[in-house]
Amino acid sequence: MKTDTIAAIATAVSDSGIGIIRISGENALETADRVYRSKNNKKKLSDVDSHTIHYGLIYDGDELIDEVMVAVMKAPNTYTKEDTVEIDCHGGIFVMSKILDVVLRNGCRLAEPGEFTKRAFLNGRIDLSRAEAVMDLIHSKNEFALKSSVRQLKGSVSDKVHSLRDEILYEIAFIESALDDPEHISLVGYTEKLEEKSVRIYNDIKKLVDNADNGKMLKDGINTVIVGKPNVGKSSLLNILVGEDKAIVTSIAGTTRDILEESIKLHGIGLNIIDTAGIRDTNDEVERIGVERTKKYAGNADLIIYVVDASCHLDENDDEIMKLIAGKKVIVLLNKSDLDQNVGEEDIAKKMTDMSLSSGIVRFIRTSTKEKTGIDEFENTIKDMFFHGNIAVNDEIYITNQRHKEALAEACESMQMVLNSLADHMPEDFYSIDLMSAYASLGKIIGEEVDDDLVNEIFGKFCMGK
Repeated sequence: MKTDTIAAIATAVSDSGIGIIRISGENALETADRVYRSKNNKKKLSDVDSHTIHYGLIYDGDELIDEVMVAVMKAPNTYTKEDTVEIDCHGGIFVMSKILDVVLRNGCRLAEPGEFTKRAFLNGRIDLSRAEAVMDLIHSKNEFALKSSVRQLKGSVSDKVHSLRDEILYEIAFIESALDDPEHISLVGYTEKLEEKSVRIYNDIKKLVDNADNGKMLKDGINTVIVGKPNVGKSSLLNILVGEDKAIVTSIAGTTRDILEESIKLHGIGLNIIDTAGIRDTNDEVERIGVERTKKYAGNADLIIYVVDASCHLDENDDEIMKLIAGKKVIVLLNKSDLDQNVGEEDIAKKMTDMSLSSGIVRFIRTSTKEKTGIDEFENTIKDMFFHGNIAVNDEIYITNQRHKEALAEACESMQMVLNSLADHMPEDFYSIDLMSAYASLGKIIGEEVDDDLVNEIFGKFCMGK
């Protein structure tokens, strides 16, 4: 582990009111003393009390650079558990860079991306799941993401993982002890107790795995693709949801040829919406490319909004769209409900049945983008489809990190193997092997079962100065 002293600009590198240069390491105070001069007393920063703020000046030799406030935090009660100094200067790009350059020339090296948080992890102040929550907190896009990141930073995921590992470790230790000393530790009747506990542990882990997709969507937004034939109201719908005219709306079919992307919030739900080219047979090369892109995006979508002109009959282009949305989560908007109706939900359901297509999860809503009706029902339907109508952040633990989900899935599989071995009346050492595997998989989440390469990869994604 590196123990040298590091420094970096900890605020955005842009003109602003205040900028912060952060220094951490065994020589942080000595380095600061070389560039700082107090305006009120002659004390060196290395001699002042911890967690105090001091007013003074930063010099490069005899050249005055800036008037600053300096926060001094001494180990071990700091973010990195090392001596830490933060220089609060004026927030100009040049002055921040100048102070950083002086600090680097007086006993520091430039910190790597995420190295301050990495040191907090390596020094045992936080585990890996809490370290990752720091970056999630920085990149929060909505209220749920913010609250979820704060809860994970406080230990919601970490505490649950530690609790599960403690239970599993107890059973491993008991089995190993009984196998080593059968005269004094009996395994009679133990399998029934182990089965009961294993079922509970399996269910706890499975619940975390099952809500991971919802957690990720609440954090990052639901990837939503609007599909339909040309001139059915797709672009009008996008404009209503966004609240401004982002898409060109005309009576000419095929107006939208490229992909339009927008991120919006509906009652706390994030939607990453893609408005696509209308799907139809066409000889126009540009429009044909747009249709192919539509099919690609629809295949990767969490939600498809299929806009149908309910005043017109279904045709072969609708057949193509239904093949595309088969088996997906779909909201069918029967648009132009202000006109005479020629298509209803029974017509679409029958057509999909006749084509032997899986309907997936489908909801039907009658709308009129012209009169802006049906939009409230549309928003409530999304909440019901994905979050059972409730998106409040409560005490439930949401898994929002893909790496955590994969580790939990591995642990879940190992616990299933324990249950299979119990059902097959296998020898006790089989239970121990699979319990140990589950224990190790859970350890990946908190950083106790990961190699240096993964740690470096995780912190390499952090911003500079954090």
